[in-house]
Amino acid sequence: MAPGEAIAAFLEHLAVEKQASPHTLDAYRRDLAAFTAWLEAQGLAAVAAIDGLALRRFVADEHARGLAPASVQRRLSACRALFRWLLKHGHLAADPAAGLRGPRAPRKLPQVLDVDEMGQLVEVPTAAPLGVRDRAMLELFYSSGLRVSELCALRWGDLDLDGGEVRVLGKGRKTRIVPVGRHARAALAAWRAEALATVPGPEAAARPVFPGRGGAPISPRAVQKRVRELAMRQGVWKRVHPHLLRHSFASHVLESSGDLRGVQELLGHANIATTQIYTHLDFQHLAKVYDSAHPRARRKP
Repeated sequence: MAPGEAIAAFLEHLAVEKQASPHTLDAYRRDLAAFTAWLEAQGLAAVAAIDGLALRRFVADEHARGLAPASVQRRLSACRALFRWLLKHGHLAADPAAGLRGPRAPRKLPQVLDVDEMGQLVEVPTAAPLGVRDRAMLELFYSSGLRVSELCALRWGDLDLDGGEVRVLGKGRKTRIVPVGRHARAALAAWRAEALATVPGPEAAARPVFPGRGGAPISPRAVQKRVRELAMRQGVWKRVHPHLLRHSFASHVLESSGDLRGVQELLGHANIATTQIYTHLDFQHLAKVYDSAHPRARRKP
């Protein structure tokens, strides 16, 4: 089987059987297209000719041409998924990626807003144009730690404001139930009264919570732009974006509870290692408290 043919079949498997999102499919397509181009340049015309040495050369060449370690790791991850599928269907005798590690990427700690900055941001004036909607959107981000794609996809039927819950379709098309806090429920109730004032009851559940032009769900790009504008208007001068609000949610919950598993479930992380980055943020917070409070740690003025 030719590499191009194998990759086309693999992508179809992801789309049809795994029901991967368009974003996931595009990422796999880009990374595997780069691998295919490299194979062609090396004269490797069949997947059966791909071995561990060839894959190591591919990783080394990508790294040598200046691709960031995280991007090399992502390409290697796409190749691993492809090889697992090829092995399962008998197109490879062994996994070329077995035992192969990509370049280690330095792990950057996410920035967060502190509690005061977060309070300053979410309290946008509701009398401003779209103010009721904006307050509901920001409060929900901070209350429930949603991804921007999850927030954009919400329908009113996903929200139970009386019960204080929201049903979210996350990565891998996995559904989770997330609590919605008191302030977010009040903001969403005010927005619902305005947004659905003329919508018959049976139709309301199917309407997007945050519609864009033409009544379709608002786009992630539009939300990113709006969040940045609101942050500047509210005097929060950090580079604010929807994922920063998710980071802030996770960091503040972990600081208060110390429950890493609980934060993992709230965020919808499949692997707790992804959530553990917030323990480093929590330690940074404790270190600052220690430096400012301990008699033997305080710096001399």
